[in-house]
Amino acid sequence: MEPYERKYFELLAQKYPNIQSASTELINLSAILNLPKGTEHYIADIHGEYDAFNHYLKNASGVLRRKIDVHFKDLSLKDRKRLAFFIYYPTDMLGKYQKLLNAQAYSELLGKTLRQMVALARIVVGKYTKSKVRKTLPDEFAYIIQELIYESDRTEDKARYYDAIIEALFKTEREKKMIVELSRFIRKLSIDKLHVVGDIFDRGPKPHMVMERLIKQKRVDVQWGNHDIIWLGAASGSRLMIANVLRIAARYNNLDCIEDGYGINLRPLANFANRVYKKDACKPFYPKKDVSNEPGGGKFVARLHKAIAIIQFKLESEVVRRNPEFGLDDRLMLHRIDFDKGTIALNNETYELREASFPTIDKHDPYKLTDSELAIMDHLKQLFLHNEMLQKHVRFLFRKGSMILPIDNTLLFHAGFPLNADGSFMEKTINGKPYKGKGLFEKLEQIIRNAYLNRYEKDTHERDWFMFLWQGSASPLFAKDAMRTFERYFIEDKATHNEIMNPYFELRTRTDIIRNILNDYAIPYDKGRIVNGHVPLDVTRGEDIVLADKHIYLIDGGMSKEYQKATNIGGYTLIADSYAYYLVSHSRFSTYQELIDKEEDIVSVLHSEDLNERRTYVYDTDNGKALKTKVDDLAHLIELYRSGTLKEKYYKQNGA
Repeated sequence: MEPYERKYFELLAQKYPNIQSASTELINLSAILNLPKGTEHYIADIHGEYDAFNHYLKNASGVLRRKIDVHFKDLSLKDRKRLAFFIYYPTDMLGKYQKLLNAQAYSELLGKTLRQMVALARIVVGKYTKSKVRKTLPDEFAYIIQELIYESDRTEDKARYYDAIIEALFKTEREKKMIVELSRFIRKLSIDKLHVVGDIFDRGPKPHMVMERLIKQKRVDVQWGNHDIIWLGAASGSRLMIANVLRIAARYNNLDCIEDGYGINLRPLANFANRVYKKDACKPFYPKKDVSNEPGGGKFVARLHKAIAIIQFKLESEVVRRNPEFGLDDRLMLHRIDFDKGTIALNNETYELREASFPTIDKHDPYKLTDSELAIMDHLKQLFLHNEMLQKHVRFLFRKGSMILPIDNTLLFHAGFPLNADGSFMEKTINGKPYKGKGLFEKLEQIIRNAYLNRYEKDTHERDWFMFLWQGSASPLFAKDAMRTFERYFIEDKATHNEIMNPYFELRTRTDIIRNILNDYAIPYDKGRIVNGHVPLDVTRGEDIVLADKHIYLIDGGMSKEYQKATNIGGYTLIADSYAYYLVSHSRFSTYQELIDKEEDIVSVLHSEDLNERRTYVYDTDNGKALKTKVDDLAHLIELYRSGTLKEKYYKQNGA
């Protein structure tokens, strides 16, 4: 045995010190390998819409309701709906029926609901080991729930035992708490793993709550989107990304997310904006959302919006000029303005500006920050760098997230795979070395991870790359030729707003293109899938969301309320269980209280189903392959013990 191999098995022996412990673990893992794979959900473009996202988790994107309909056919439709909502929102439903019913009727309802929930729990746990179920159980009711879900009530004695447990819960007044905990238990096991394919942040009001919800998920991964990357950059100390975060929050009137959600004080910026832009109309900077009920009709937000936008345009200059390889020179606009005429020279044309008041811009040095702007951004940088909640969320995104994820023959990435017009992989030179395809994804991820690790350093070159990922033409997260932010604010002619999508979006249905992308990650074409978000599509309007003979799934359904004009629906979930992949769309979410009042769930419609040739088991998955390797290692460890190569160790029960 080679020295390094011996060292590995000596380390493994520390965890499994004898044949008995190694054999027990080997048997356990071998059993797990032969279980059906758990149900996985893929979702994208949450954009801060916590209430809708939270509901999709609670109802498992319609899976729980379908289970109830299949297994409780003897119940009336009304009773099935009520059972579903007791699982989704137990506390609210308990309060609702306590007001509606007398004490006896209320008690009878809770008893009936509790028994139904136990029956559903028995169905849900069917594909999991008892060990995994135990780890999911709430401590307070672990023993009771185990007894209920693993005991049959079909014999007279067992039925009596079963009923005694239920009755004891009522005698000790623990039935309500039991319903709450049992509902959580069912929900947790209904989604074995969650994949979030980008864009948690921006547009919607509660990304901080989405993050808190994700952190509570047992098994989750995130593929960063372009809107996530600016928050990662802001938390890494990039003043430019901080300006982008605040500008977008103002654009969608979501500054409460910054101030109340994350507790970041914007008063210095607000005071500056009110002072400097008090006489400005700021018309292009009124929020997209209705502000008729806002104090001053939205003037305050518009002033702040303009203030931070101008600061952003100035900050872009130092990054672009420091990094000519980004190819973003054409995004610098302030030096193109004729401040006396209120026009801008662009693409050999001269355009009149929608607004030409620039009190903080020196026309001889247009990209220079004023002393006040510089002080504000330095102050904000410290607030973002040292904000406890934001840093917790970003650490989670770095720990659980990535630019791209190959898993179980599926390639997950948010926007696009940078291609040239001929279908070849687009190349980007970084520090003098060319990168493309998988290598480009890996290099860009390495750079921004380093940027975050070195966030407290005064200046790092890596920090600039957040701008490239946000709007560079070869950025996999942006996947367009240019971001026309300035033009959309200041130029009326919409032809100047046009952003051309990367050729990937036109070429991705070609067999050779898909094959090349999958091959780059060693995924076989016949089994491979690609899952993207980024561009909202509506299947109800005839738009294709499953392409290339089910090789590509597009799962941005416009969950954000800002997309209500673009889509009639409120998002998609791609669900993969042991039998099939299927894509469902969800109707728009109003408020959870409205759903509870009516006990009428949102409509989730199946649009595509791709049945597996045979049922998928854990041993078919990437996790299963890792477990199989561990089984082989344990088997070899046992051989080493039996041959005397390694010495077994035994411990007394007291640990001596």
